[in-house]
Amino acid sequence: MFTIGDFARYGRVSPRMLRHYDAIGLLRPDRTDLATGYRLYGAAQLARLNRIIALKDLGFTLQQVGAVLDEQVGPEELRGMLRLRRAELAEAAAAATARLARVEARLRSIESEGHMPADDVVIKTVPAVRVAELTGTAASYQPEDIGPVIGPLYERLFPLLEGAGVRPTGPGIARYEDEPGGDGIVVHAGVTVSGPVGAVGDTGVRVVELPAFEAAAIVHRGAMDDVLPAAHTLARWLEANGYRSTGYAREVNLECPPDREQWVTELQEPVAKA
Repeated sequence: MFTIGDFARYGRVSPRMLRHYDAIGLLRPDRTDLATGYRLYGAAQLARLNRIIALKDLGFTLQQVGAVLDEQVGPEELRGMLRLRRAELAEAAAAATARLARVEARLRSIESEGHMPADDVVIKTVPAVRVAELTGTAASYQPEDIGPVIGPLYERLFPLLEGAGVRPTGPGIARYEDEPGGDGIVVHAGVTVSGPVGAVGDTGVRVVELPAFEAAAIVHRGAMDDVLPAAHTLARWLEANGYRSTGYAREVNLECPPDREQWVTELQEPVAKA
């Protein structure tokens, strides 16, 4: 018989872990000295301890380990558990590989520029949102063509919403798409609301539901006339990290003080792995 200290040493675990296994019924000592309360283990119990360690190393919970060892799990169910664990590990490995690629891209950027980049790109899930918006047409995606269109749209939007008794519940969201005829750009100037989808009276404002999507996002600080460098940084990041754009970007107005140079805007580009 082995004392708990000797058994722990042979099994390469801690006495505290053995006491925990005893408490949950996973590995009880062969017997307990009634006079001293000392736990005593038999050599044959090392085999069960080794199986516990092996199954834990595969990522199974102690409850699952106990079910397997006590044969409450049949061979087919065990195969299913192992397949699921394999899928979980493959997903974690893929995420780690993608994270490694981002680290390498950041290192290349630092090495080429000699300093830490100020613009950080993140991948995130953008939830569905309702916006009340007015729509116009611009000649191109260039800031000098977008600005004269989207500014007046927002100037009209907020008084119309106030008159209709609709209160914004979140930030402004601007989005763009090609005009069906291909002669210009459709500009949507919107703001987050909680009202029902549809027309807002006869104001020309419509409430639409924008779907959730996976986005690469970057924060631009300053006037939107100077947004192109941030957009170019985002495009380079997508290429360097193995992503492709799947649609039109949104502009989320996080802060819009009177001084346009103090604006904070998040560019959200819908993406997928290339």
